[in-house]
Amino acid sequence: MLFINTRPKIRAEKLNQSLTAEGYEVIDYPLLELIESPYSDELSGLYQQLAKTQVIVVVSPTAAEIGLRYLHLSGVEIEQLKHIQWVAVGQRTADYLAQSQIYAEVPAIETSEGMLQLEMFRSNSELKRIAFWRGEGGRQFMMQHLQTQGGEVLNFVLYSRRCPAEATEHLAQLTSRISAEQQKVWVLISSEASWLNWLELLKALPSHCHQCCYMVLGERLFHILQTYQHQQNAYYSVCRVDDLKPETVLAQLKQNEGRL
Repeated sequence: MLFINTRPKIRAEKLNQSLTAEGYEVIDYPLLELIESPYSDELSGLYQQLAKTQVIVVVSPTAAEIGLRYLHLSGVEIEQLKHIQWVAVGQRTADYLAQSQIYAEVPAIETSEGMLQLEMFRSNSELKRIAFWRGEGGRQFMMQHLQTQGGEVLNFVLYSRRCPAEATEHLAQLTSRISAEQQKVWVLISSEASWLNWLELLKALPSHCHQCCYMVLGERLFHILQTYQHQQNAYYSVCRVDDLKPETVLAQLKQNEGRL
């Protein structure tokens, strides 16, 4: 069975190894690459306000790595932020922060909706200022939700995301492989940006898009693919996972074998 992992390479490795060990054929086909934003006066100004925030949300290991490096450049010491509640999207993000003695809460579901279920966001009416260490275009839903609740958001755009040139260069090879596959072809989609890049790449080949089975991260992305499916009369299958741990993905694959 063929499994196409569209996550950035560094985030795909552990899952790829686990799937290969279980006998799946895995194609590494990143739909996003992360480009570091240069340190700027705007970022410097945001760092000077950071000690006055109540929560810092760090959305990825990349955001943690760049964010901490730029924190050092800003002259703000981690000790000045010890009173702040940190939230890490995913255990790998939390592990990276822990190397700097920053201990973050990790939501059970690694999405904006999952973060909003944390007690600090659900019941803290005094929560007025939240910082996001993120990539361009990411976590818009959560930030907008918090702003509608009257919160002030400090928006640290630490990297941009784009579709890698290699995705276009290797598209013909990928679509040929999909066409030749006699069993199900699974495609992992972990963000709306990845899904939009996938649609753009396959816009001239809708049959290839429709013949795949999609495994998506979180409820909101699940509904995005369902809506597109209904609008386009697409006949693909879609299922949802709430995290991307190898054991979760493998369990979902085994649950759906022979039933999609």
